[in-house]
Amino acid sequence: MTKIIDAHHHIWRQDDLPWLKGPMRPRIFGPYEPIRRDYPIAEFLEDISGSGVTKSVYVQANWAPDRFENEAAWVQKTAIETGWPHAVVGFADFTGADVRPQLDRLAEYPLLRGVRQQIHWHENEMYRFASTPDLAEDASFQRNVGRLADYGWSFDLQVFAGQMKGAAALAEACPEVTFVLQHAGMLEDLSEGGRAEWRAGMEALAARPNIVTKLSAFGTFIHRNDAGHIADMVGQTVAMFGAERCLFGSNFPIEKLWTDYGALIGAFTDAAADLPESGRRAVFEGTAQRVYRI
Repeated sequence: MTKIIDAHHHIWRQDDLPWLKGPMRPRIFGPYEPIRRDYPIAEFLEDISGSGVTKSVYVQANWAPDRFENEAAWVQKTAIETGWPHAVVGFADFTGADVRPQLDRLAEYPLLRGVRQQIHWHENEMYRFASTPDLAEDASFQRNVGRLADYGWSFDLQVFAGQMKGAAALAEACPEVTFVLQHAGMLEDLSEGGRAEWRAGMEALAARPNIVTKLSAFGTFIHRNDAGHIADMVGQTVAMFGAERCLFGSNFPIEKLWTDYGALIGAFTDAAADLPESGRRAVFEGTAQRVYRI
């Protein structure tokens, strides 16, 4: 395996990110003082050196919502100057009456391939992002997400297990939109019951042919690069979705809090070692290439 597409990473300037400024507040991935600074493309390229990564996809990093176009413009400019990244997933707010004016602004940037609005909700406030757990089932929200089909863009879908039934309904309501499930459904409850709820929700999502899933961010809730946990997550997710609907993402620099890029890639390639060559090629290159058109 020599060619890898990193389908989920961030670069950022600290001054543009409200959550990196002011007092450090608890985050889903724990203490984050080491990344409360600029993370430019040059450092990302240094991190991936020798890893086999040949292309990458930038995913929005929660700039102030009213500056969503500034984020896309900055990343587009970075790509023009450096050749990286190769695709951009931007932000838009789908909770309003009509998202199209925002999408029209994003359409000015040729690297745009998708949009993410994080709608995950959890009883634990530290894990909560959306204001309500059932946003995916809202008719107006569904209508706005469905408009992405007119732009040829995907929707990066971020939910917890308890929201997966509603997320499946969203995908059913928008059959012409490709949904990219973030982090294989963010398994955070590793108890027997939590795993069972996650598997049931993942099976419902896998039944929707317009959903693919990222194999990424498996250190989020355990705060370490655990090869066994990654192998288990990769094995179960590929079994449900098929390799042709799975894609690798590093979630850097978040995962940099507890590992380096080489160790992370090593854990994922080991986890996929038993897949046929066609399956490994899909996970690490083909699916991302198809979904993000790079």
